[in-house]
Amino acid sequence: MNIGDKVRLIRGTEEGIIRKISSGGRIEIEIEDGFIIPAMKNEVVLVHATEKAYFGEQESKNPEQDVPQPISAPKDQGLYLAFIPINDQSLSLYLINDSKKPYLAHVSEVFGDNQRTLMATTLGPGESKKFDDRLLKEMDEWPAFLLRFIPIQNSLEKALPAFERQLKMKPTQFFKHLSKAPLLGKTAYLFSLEQSTKELDIRALNQELESLQPKAAPIQTKKPPRSIDLHIEELTSNHQGMSNSAMLKLQIEVFEKNLDQAIASGMDEITFIHGVGNGVLRKEIHRHLSQLGNIKYFKDAQKDQWGYGATLVKIS
Repeated sequence: MNIGDKVRLIRGTEEGIIRKISSGGRIEIEIEDGFIIPAMKNEVVLVHATEKAYFGEQESKNPEQDVPQPISAPKDQGLYLAFIPINDQSLSLYLINDSKKPYLAHVSEVFGDNQRTLMATTLGPGESKKFDDRLLKEMDEWPAFLLRFIPIQNSLEKALPAFERQLKMKPTQFFKHLSKAPLLGKTAYLFSLEQSTKELDIRALNQELESLQPKAAPIQTKKPPRSIDLHIEELTSNHQGMSNSAMLKLQIEVFEKNLDQAIASGMDEITFIHGVGNGVLRKEIHRHLSQLGNIKYFKDAQKDQWGYGATLVKIS
């Protein structure tokens, strides 16, 4: 037996063409409608030409002569991706063009930034083509399918844009798409690939968004005093029970709040009185100021009154 030989199952009526021969005597047979079934070599017999000459040609079903009519009018472009069950484990994948326009069709599977082409073909009106088989139990591992379509326009008419769809199959949604496949007339998990791309009028879209969103009143930022005293007794009357870290946290919060307000309100400078102490608060303030881009400079200020206990901040 060789690939391409026509065989018949001994314990059945199925006939088909050998498409693959594996080690151990296993073969794969493509039967009607492109379905693939596994078998062992000792389970099939060759169908010879002499058998046909003696018994005559059996009446066979020709899909091209007995094509079921579409079950409904084409939806948009009338393109479909169909998963047709072969058995309770396997599916055959078809592209269906249930429209009056031919397309250049390209199907690939997507692995991150990489892709692998499964089929590139011309898909005529009223035509369906098989491009792959899949195992149901491996659905979670299926990559996403990327399908691209370019309309073929043989006469002078308004140009239709090319479009694409990317589908990632999820079991929770997949089994809700059971339907009858157009043209093939078989039960399938059917996904419509209608063109959803359209030109956007950005100006009209912006106007629509503006009409839906009420205009917010401009926020008026209150200017803080030009000099902020950060001594803890000026910030809270309940500081006796506070730890050093809690006091420092409160002082930094007041410093950042007033600095933000000074910047937002357009002030050109502000002074923070932090005292000398152990220098921790001064160091934290200077570290924070050194990381800001809208600060022109800062320096120790009011030395005659505070020594090194105050910092002047110039805002750019």
